[in-house]
Amino acid sequence: MSETKKYDAETLRDMAARLAEMLKIRTLPIAMKRYKTLAEMEAIKGVRRPREGRMHTTCQLVTQARIAGFTLGITSENLRPHSNCGGVIGLDQPSAETLDGTHMHGVWFENKEAACAHQTHMTRAAYGEHKALVISPLRSARIDDPDIVLFYGTPGQTILFVNGLQWKRYKRYDMTITGESACSDSWGRALATGETSISIPCYAERRFGGVADDEMLLAMSPDEFARGIEGLQGLGKVGLRYPIPPWGSHADPSEGMSASYG
Repeated sequence: MSETKKYDAETLRDMAARLAEMLKIRTLPIAMKRYKTLAEMEAIKGVRRPREGRMHTTCQLVTQARIAGFTLGITSENLRPHSNCGGVIGLDQPSAETLDGTHMHGVWFENKEAACAHQTHMTRAAYGEHKALVISPLRSARIDDPDIVLFYGTPGQTILFVNGLQWKRYKRYDMTITGESACSDSWGRALATGETSISIPCYAERRFGGVADDEMLLAMSPDEFARGIEGLQGLGKVGLRYPIPPWGSHADPSEGMSASYG
């Protein structure tokens, strides 16, 4: 089996710039990387920690990186204790009251059985190996070889990026929909499986993380990110670019299709 290619921070910064040029995304692509020790996390240039004593949701911290441009270093102490926030990224373990459905019973689910089933089907990164996580914009070029790369896009931007992923090596991409706690479908699934993960952000991500109503989230390995960028460039050469110009619902499509298919 061939060794996975490493991507340094400067290479990822250049790819992020190309992504922004081709897809016109509104916020910054970001990187996530977990560390086994606090010393490794604290050695990252420009890393800042949340204010002592204040707790955040992970989606709030992601938004601070993608909109404000912060490079944030976090541990389980910065997240609500024993919640899905720390559990999804592998820095903490959800409490028994979370896992058995007690916490969400009567809120997102009418009965405890459904609430428990929701927890059972969530994807979480493995717990126990890592003590800290850094979230940083790719443009800052502060993280070499991150675990995953993430960016938010509209549905149109999302599908064109997936087309780019399929341009040279076809693969079917499937979404998972956990419902509430959709971070399980994005960074949780990508960290746990290495698969490119596409999600519809949940209520909490929109309420606390400020995700816009028309945004979706893609999380992937750096290798998949590079593949998507290469594919977007290939599609662009044959005129398939963003924004996608509407042809019109009453026009004969043959003239427009002939430009691509002959």
